[in-house]
Amino acid sequence: MTSTTEKLLGKNDRYNNYKALPSATTSFRRSSDNMTSLNSQIFEELPTATIVAVSKPDVVSDVTPILLSYTIDVQYKQFKWQLQKKARQVLFLHLSLKKRAFIEEFHEKQEHMKEWLHNLGILDHAAVVHDEDDFDDDNVHLQQDEGSRHRYIPSSAAFSIIRPSLGRQQSVADKAKVAMQEYLNLFLGNLEIVNSRQVCKFLEVSKLSFLQEYGPKLKEDYVLVKHLSRMPNKASDRQCFPCQLFGFCSWQKVWAVLKPGFLAFLEDPLDMKLLDIFIFDVSPSSSENGEKVYLAHEIKSRKPLRYAFKIFCENRTLRLRTSSINKVKEWVASINDAVQKPAEGWCRPHRFGSFAPIRKSDDGSEAQWFVDGEAGFEAIATAIENAKSEVYITGWWLCPELYLRRPFHNHENSRLDTLLEAKAKEGVQIYILIYKEVSIALKINSLYSKKRLLKIHENVRVLRYPDHLAARIYYWSHHEKIVVVDNQICFIGGLDLCFGRYDTVDHKVGDFPSQIWPGKDYYNPRESEPNSWEDMMKDEFDRSRYPRMPWHDVHCALWGPPCRDVARHFVQRWNYAKRSKAPHQRAIPLLIPRHHMVLPHYMKSTDMDIPTKKETNLNRQDSGSSQSPELNVPLLLPQDSDSLHVSKCDGAIQDKNDWQKKVGISYPEVETIAHGTLIDGFVNQISSTEVENECTDTAFEWWESQERGDLVNFSSEPSSIGPRTSCHCQIIRSVSQWSAGTSQDEDSIHKAYCSLIEQAEHFIYIENQFFISGHEGDTTIHNRVMEALCNRILQAHKAQKCFRVIIVIPLLPGFQGGMDDAGAATVRALMHWQYRTICRGENSLFHRLRAELGSNTSDYISFYGLRTYGTLSKGGPMVTSQVYVHSKLMIIDDRVTLVGSSNINDRSLLGSRDSEIGVVIEDKDFVESSMNGQSWMAGKFSRSLRVSLWAEHLGLCVDEINQIQDPVTDRTYKNLWMETAEANSVIYQVVFGCAPNDHIHSKHAFRQKMSELRESIGYTTIDLGVAPRVVTLYEDGLPKAVDPSEMLKSVKGHVVCFPLEYMRDEDLRPMFHEGEFYTSNEVFH
Repeated sequence: MTSTTEKLLGKNDRYNNYKALPSATTSFRRSSDNMTSLNSQIFEELPTATIVAVSKPDVVSDVTPILLSYTIDVQYKQFKWQLQKKARQVLFLHLSLKKRAFIEEFHEKQEHMKEWLHNLGILDHAAVVHDEDDFDDDNVHLQQDEGSRHRYIPSSAAFSIIRPSLGRQQSVADKAKVAMQEYLNLFLGNLEIVNSRQVCKFLEVSKLSFLQEYGPKLKEDYVLVKHLSRMPNKASDRQCFPCQLFGFCSWQKVWAVLKPGFLAFLEDPLDMKLLDIFIFDVSPSSSENGEKVYLAHEIKSRKPLRYAFKIFCENRTLRLRTSSINKVKEWVASINDAVQKPAEGWCRPHRFGSFAPIRKSDDGSEAQWFVDGEAGFEAIATAIENAKSEVYITGWWLCPELYLRRPFHNHENSRLDTLLEAKAKEGVQIYILIYKEVSIALKINSLYSKKRLLKIHENVRVLRYPDHLAARIYYWSHHEKIVVVDNQICFIGGLDLCFGRYDTVDHKVGDFPSQIWPGKDYYNPRESEPNSWEDMMKDEFDRSRYPRMPWHDVHCALWGPPCRDVARHFVQRWNYAKRSKAPHQRAIPLLIPRHHMVLPHYMKSTDMDIPTKKETNLNRQDSGSSQSPELNVPLLLPQDSDSLHVSKCDGAIQDKNDWQKKVGISYPEVETIAHGTLIDGFVNQISSTEVENECTDTAFEWWESQERGDLVNFSSEPSSIGPRTSCHCQIIRSVSQWSAGTSQDEDSIHKAYCSLIEQAEHFIYIENQFFISGHEGDTTIHNRVMEALCNRILQAHKAQKCFRVIIVIPLLPGFQGGMDDAGAATVRALMHWQYRTICRGENSLFHRLRAELGSNTSDYISFYGLRTYGTLSKGGPMVTSQVYVHSKLMIIDDRVTLVGSSNINDRSLLGSRDSEIGVVIEDKDFVESSMNGQSWMAGKFSRSLRVSLWAEHLGLCVDEINQIQDPVTDRTYKNLWMETAEANSVIYQVVFGCAPNDHIHSKHAFRQKMSELRESIGYTTIDLGVAPRVVTLYEDGLPKAVDPSEMLKSVKGHVVCFPLEYMRDEDLRPMFHEGEFYTSNEVFH
């Protein structure tokens, strides 16, 4: 065995022999706090380092190598970064490695040698004098491994760095550069040395450095912070020197990691334990005096040796200290560059003021729509079943006992809690954010949901937010509906994972005996809200007498960069709730947002590229053609392939071309993007594990069809699943300090609505749960969606151009209580604000339009609702119910779609109130269509969604869909939409006399109608929805008995006219004796 003296002296020939030894043949027993394990070492291959510049201190005239500073370019795989190191820092590294070799050789000998060294005090007091830049050098930790004798650098290798040199200054610098390069090559030539703690710190790397999902490597180093709770067992090692001397201090040393989207703090660079994280968000671009706003600022201190800077982000200000003024300047510059330089930076507001940029189709941004709960829940269930690493879920209401597939008797494993338990047992980490309601106002019992979810498995973490008293938030809610799986696919839209949302395109009113909607999932909030959700299999009311309330919704799946944007939003909300609710609970971790590929073309124009009819190649082009040819970069997406698709109607596999021929739609094939570009020395190369989310089980038919990008459709009914489409996507949201901890409010959904309406050329189609808005000068309602619609219609009228607006909303608010019930003040208040927006009073939309357009107003805009009917049991009564419109979408010109969770009201749109999320989808794949009789290139996503919705609402068969190809012609708008809605409304009025309708103008009239129905039929529903056994019609003045079921056969689809005259003689605002009278009006609008 080589002696310690030989090791200290070092010989080059011995080093050459050592270097030749294959590192793979050496086994190690590394201590957890000294060396990374073989399975989790930072470097898997050798990095390279190049000296690119040598500099000397300005105040020194004579140059010696020990005073020089070196600029070092380092590269590891696709990661590049730059180091600034002084010669003495390299010497300290050398002494640290030698010291370790010295100690470990003796430790590998006999036990009494250790005792002898303790008596001599060598282990306790062997210290190295530190430079002012090196307060971060850890104490030497003993390690016991057989290969430690090979991990050293010969001392002679360092002699040339400090050996006095003669000659001109430039000659000295040149020689020093060569000497330093040779020395770096020595310890970077062996993987074992490179992975040592000392070298990793010298190279400023950590476990986060080269994880591709977190983006390129930027700056890393030790800093001092004081906002963290005391770290156990290591307090003395992590305090600054004065604190160790005097024994009191709140500053602690942590490892800071700067990435493009965040600044993270680790307890140790070789440990992934996250102590805190700052997620960069949108900051104002300039202050009140016009100065540019930066995230990081240097702190001027009068105290010597106090070098500090501060960061303001997420509505928090953090002070940090370093060991020198140079390090302060480096940190400040690096942080500000990370968030300000790239056009897609997180601190730069983007279109509509959104936190997220437009994600291009060339990056693999893809979207797919789902109409109604059956399609949406099936897709979510399959995605969760295929989860490999993590699942994020948040919603306004979440029911653990919800069945995602029906009939529920045949799909026990599809119950949400069962599904999550199975994945948690596989090691998938599940994070669930639940809205904590004000219990006296809502009966969604989120506490029960949280307790039940926490019982599933330790890998299921749940947070309930906000704490209303602490946050002083009583009126507003978390209203997003998000599911993110493995950061690969996400779902957003109107569907909460809760009771009452599952439905099909048929929108059945009954389920007796129970097959589809078990227990409290047979849901009708107009009739009754359950007082308890714990016994979910127990019915809330008599199924043979009362209908469920059918539920219409639209959801959306996103792949690629927009999915990562949604995940980032969830992480931001989760971390803010964690700090507020569970700051010291180790079982509730902080999360780190994933990075995604960002290509330079984001700096180009974002105008839509609409092809002309003459262009035949409508497929998206490979992005590599316009990017750097140096590297081909796979995107973080499941791979596509061409194959058959699956119809969820009957489970049969159909030829895609067959459906296209039936409906007259030709969809171009979608090619896979597989090229990218090098950005700032980083390429986000996909690893094999990131594409393993392709389903291998043939039972998951939907998932497989989505991997292929196929069109999924029903063969004989309107489609409920759209094509997976290449498109531009931009995530938009409503958030503020209370909801997400952001530095300022974001109302990008509101801005997107107004902007897209202003830019519409031919038509606007809107579905929403509410329509409450105002115009300029309205000091009560602050969102301006109504004003944008009004201005766009008046503009079209002035230009004498055809322009259509169709708006579909619920016939009544989905809250409990009839129009005359004492407890229905909320229902009446919501109706007041909605009618105030549409048609009543000087502030209404129709008042302003009729002043200019007169009777022609209906040629431009019309409002509709949805209604359906059916029997509750064999031989039971015929009943009707509104189809509750809960979707939140807008389609513009068959080319742009906005879909999300946001209602059209101040609560959802102002940003400072309810939290919301949505996406603007701009088509980039086009199909030939028509608009106002002229040829028109319609977007694949937007057109297919509109056609599906209209076919469902209008009751069109597959061979009738060509009737709605052109959305603005009189044949479609007047002869189909208006006439169908008017005919259906008349039939429902004759058969049921149901509310709301244009014949009931007051509460008195409502009470009278209720009394008549109860006397003639025996009972009725809260909205007068029960038909008599026989309907009496008059023909030539003579009564005629008609079977109501025969009349109802003439109903087409579900569309009916929205009753603009309903309760026109009533003031629907809360009265002084009602509790809602003392509630702020902001709650209702």
